Parts: sequence; C-alpha cells; structure tokens
Amino acid sequence: MTMKVSPRVSVHVCLCNTRQPGKEGCPHSSYNKREGLTHLSTTASPQKMKPEQLQLQGANAKPSPFGGLRAVLTCLVGFFIVVSSVSMLADRGGQESQVQLLVQHRHQEVTVAAAGSQEAQVRWTADLMGEAAAGGSASAGQKKECDLSVGRWVYDNTSRPMYSGRNCSFILDEVACEKYGQNDTKYQHWRWQPDGCDLARFNATKLLERLRNKRMVFVGDSINRNQWSSLVCMVESSIPEGLKMRTYNGSLISFQAFEYNATIDFYWSPLILESNSDNPIIHRVEYRIIRAEKIEKHASMWSNSDIIVFNSYLWWRKQRADMRMKVMYGTFEDGDAKLDEVEMVEGFEIALKKLTGWLETNIDNKTKIYFAGSSPTHTWASDWGGDDSNKCLNETEPIPKVGYKGATTDYSMMDKAGEIFRPLEKKGIHVKILNFTQLSDNRIDAHPTIHRRQFAPLTAAQIANPSSYADCTHWCLPGVPDVWNIFLYSYLVHK
Repeated sequence: MTMKVSPRVSVHVCLCNTRQPGKEGCPHSSYNKREGLTHLSTTASPQKMKPEQLQLQGANAKPSPFGGLRAVLTCLVGFFIVVSSVSMLADRGGQESQVQLLVQHRHQEVTVAAAGSQEAQVRWTADLMGEAAAGGSASAGQKKECDLSVGRWVYDNTSRPMYSGRNCSFILDEVACEKYGQNDTKYQHWRWQPDGCDLARFNATKLLERLRNKRMVFVGDSINRNQWSSLVCMVESSIPEGLKMRTYNGSLISFQAFEYNATIDFYWSPLILESNSDNPIIHRVEYRIIRAEKIEKHASMWSNSDIIVFNSYLWWRKQRADMRMKVMYGTFEDGDAKLDEVEMVEGFEIALKKLTGWLETNIDNKTKIYFAGSSPTHTWASDWGGDDSNKCLNETEPIPKVGYKGATTDYSMMDKAGEIFRPLEKKGIHVKILNFTQLSDNRIDAHPTIHRRQFAPLTAAQIANPSSYADCTHWCLPGVPDVWNIFLYSYLVHK
C-alpha cells in the first residue's frame, strides 16, 4: 500500500501474514521454529516497489487549489489509522493471527511480531534496546514488568559470543573449554530471547560507570565463581591494558578497574556460615559441618560492599540418599559445643535465617542485594531421553522443549529462599532472586565435560571412560552465565 504525501515523500507500509515467510510483498524477514528453538534472519533492505505500484498524477491533470492539501490530510489520517490498527493487533498476543510492521526512519527500527499463541514480542534496536528491558509493553502508558526468565533460546551467530574465551586473560581454567580442547563452539552462539520483551543490550562501559567508586562482590560456591568469571570477561576487553588487575588473597579474588575505581570480587563461602568447607582449594568433603551461630568472619569480607550477589545451593544438595548436614552450636573454648544432624534443606534454612538476621542489622537500603537462582546439573541423561552412562558428554544442542524442567532440578530451595528473605521488605531491604534456573535447564550442551583443567591426575579408569569425570555442573565460557549477568545488568542499569 503506497500513500502519496508529497512529490518527494511517500510512506510504504507492508502488512503481511508471517505464517507464510517469503510471500511476495513481505520480504523483510523469515521466521522459522523448530520445537521452541528460533532461528531469525533479516534481509539487508526492503524490496523496491515496482513502477506499476506507484500511483502518480498524470502530467495533464489539472491542479486543484485544495487538492494537494486534501491529499496530504487524507494520507496522514490514513497512515495513523494503519499504525493504530497494527498496534492494537500487536497487543493481542494470544490471537492466532501474526502481524508484522516495519517502519524505517534513519537508523532506528521497531519490529513487532506476534507469533501464534505466544505473547507478542517487541524487539527494539539501537538505543531503544535498554528501554525495552525495563519492561514490557509497546504501548505508552501500559508498562508492566517483563518476566525475563520466560522465553526461548535463539541461535545467533552474529551477536554471540559477546567475548572471546581464548582472549580473556581473566577466565578461570575450570571453565576455559576452548583452551582445553573444545573445538565445537556452537554452544557459544545461543542467545536468550524472553517472551514479550528483549534483554538489555549489554554495555560494559555503562556497567563500569554504574560501578564507579563501588565494590561488587559475588559470595558463594564455584557456580558463583563461574558467574564472576563471566562478568569479568564481559567487561575487561573495554578496559585498556595496565588499567586492570586480578589479585588472589586466600578465599578472595579481586578484579579492579583502576580508571573507574571499581572492584568486582568473588569470595568463597559455599555454605554462607562458617564451615569445614571454607578452604577454597581443599573442600571436597562429604562430611559437612556448619557453625549455626557464626557468620561474622565471612560477613566481614562483604560488609563494605555496595552490591552483593549470593549463591548457595549446590553444597546443600544431597549427593546420596542418607546424606545429612552436621550443625554445630556453641564453641569448644566455652565448653558448650553441641553437634546436631539435620536434613540438608534444614541446614539451608538455618544458614539463610542467620544471613537474614545479619542483613537486617548491618545493611541499609542503599545496598543492592541479589540471590542467584539454582543452577541445574545435567548428570542424568535419562532426563532428556539419553543414556545415563554418558551424562552430558557429546551433547551439542539445547533441549528444544520450551519450559523443560529436569527431574532432578530442585525449585523448592528458591521458593524457600524467597520466603525467608521476605520479612526484610518491611525494613526496606530488598533481596532480588535472579531466576535463571529454567532457561539453564535446557542447556545440556554448554558444560565443560572433559574440556577443563583437571586439578588431580586422571586415573587409567577415568581415561578409559571419559563420562566418569565429565563436568556437567559448571558452564563453559562464553556461555550460559553470560545471560545470568545480563539479567543482573538489567536490574543494575535499567531498573
């Protein structure tokens, strides 16, 4: 449809049914789905209009003194009717029809796509990307919080990966999969696409500006260290050599960006409370003991932080059916030491309640506090129809099922954490839980497996059976933890 506005200006609006990609007259995009995995591509420019599509006035037509003005007004009214109609249709995300509107103006474009029974997805480009991440609605005055955790993985070999695993000198050897022989890097090219909105476009400089003169610390286990390493790699390439440094000090790893006077730390404290697992190197103990009343030693390492990201799930999971947590009360020095034995989840509750009490007494509402979601493991291949003896070895693509939940993935601990932290709201202290569990559940392809530094020599039996030592718990970088950090970035920079 072409509307004549003036001899030099015309507006071209193409309305098409995206169920038939490639249909003549709608060349702007193709949209293909394979059981929930979306492959999206766009052409370089809209197709030119054919000469017979143009409606021009004849050379012999007699001009009317009001004809030009009437034509302009008519076209403008018609244009706004079309735009309003398309906006109304896009808001009806549950309808069966699919609508696509493309309006080009210099270097900005907005694409609205309603895909079948899925909610309408609004994709913003250029500078509008960050605004979309703040939540949700394409219509002015109807903003609502967008659930970033609900969506699908989209294969994207253009904007992913966000950094080079080989070039990031701050990546940890336990997750540097390329360095240790992983040549199939397809796992690096999957981008998370929420339903109904987009994730913010990560900008390292914006994050560093937000962290100027601040300290951010990740507190927890090796999964949290995995996320810390990801964030450092996401920002370090934007910092010139000589203006960044990583230092080790026992349980504390610090990354410093000197130009911004910003620090991003990781502190090893897998059970939050003092425990017999506090050594960051020697901690492979099945006999675990926490000191129920002792948190101050660890808390002193994060008490002066502006942003704290806690993660404590992995060490509370049962490794065998009869595994229980030992809880120590009192001290040997005072002669009142007592040792109890509780279920693992009960120990988790004891630790979080002690943490809640400490936060209530020692933290003001200016400190931003996050509690990471539970990171799934992919040890039992039968969960997705594979052979358990292989674990996640040789998996090369995500599980395609939208909303997949592994049988061994425990969501109850996240619910328990939210319940325990809720009373802090009355004190003005908000603990935001980063819910990335389900989106990570699909990524059976993104673990190090055998491609990581081994901290103990492999035995002959292990070498003969690689799946026996395959790591299906941690995550290769670049990879899934990058998405976790974009969630974090969205809250820090845009919310």
